[in-house]
Amino acid sequence: MRIFLASFGRALLAQLHIRMLWLTVLPFLVSLALWAVCLWLGLQPIIDWLQAYFVTNSMFGEIGSMLAWFGMATLKTVLVPLLAMWTLLPLMILTALVFVGLFTIPAISRHIGARHYPMLSKRHGGSVAGSLWTSLWCFAVFTILWLATIWVFLIPPLAFVIHSLLWGWLTYRVMAYDTLADYASSEERHAVLRLHRWPLLAVGTIAGALGAAPTLLWLGGVLSVVFLPVLAGVAIWLYVLVFVFTALWFQFYCLEALLRYRSGQPPDGPVDGAVIDVAPR
Repeated sequence: MRIFLASFGRALLAQLHIRMLWLTVLPFLVSLALWAVCLWLGLQPIIDWLQAYFVTNSMFGEIGSMLAWFGMATLKTVLVPLLAMWTLLPLMILTALVFVGLFTIPAISRHIGARHYPMLSKRHGGSVAGSLWTSLWCFAVFTILWLATIWVFLIPPLAFVIHSLLWGWLTYRVMAYDTLADYASSEERHAVLRLHRWPLLAVGTIAGALGAAPTLLWLGGVLSVVFLPVLAGVAIWLYVLVFVFTALWFQFYCLEALLRYRSGQPPDGPVDGAVIDVAPR
């Protein structure tokens, strides 16, 4: 618990460092440019396909009755655009995660490692290919579960809980790998993840709750359709910001856990005062 709380505080302070704030810019701009093109070229064809599917299968009447039962009958008029946006949302999450992984996490790793953990030698147990593979298979599982639970958007409190858990699992699997890729050998990475599985999952879940917040932007009904370009940009920036904070939290936690593992210390306990200072300089 000490490492859990200490790493959270250190990540929060480090997030305020000007260098960490600048690291959100490049992933945001690249993601924004990519999704500007994708929405311009692909949103209307997706809406047309969904509209034809609903008409062909006479689904508007049934779904309209269901929405009326929940007191959301007005959503029927924008149901197809909303479904199209919710379908694209996991892909926005993936692009933000991938670009943060490519552009930001290596810089965070170098900054935190050199400044706070210079005593840790790098054993390079991970690779770019391994990071991409981990991201892709975890995202495939995440997408299947996301689409299987898309109906919970009708019940916002339940949607918040379920998607926080999904985010938690995704960020835990992907960012723990990326964080330890340079510093830990393959055997050390597996050992650290085994010893700290539940705290790391808790880190991911709390970050997932923060990451679920941008999803609420898509629950505005007609307004979310009208202001789609603006909401998409805001959501992407929030995703990047949350991912950077999460990367910092995982970095502090995992490197401290690795340091303890190599030195034979207990997995938890008082944090070494020699590496506690995170005040921006």
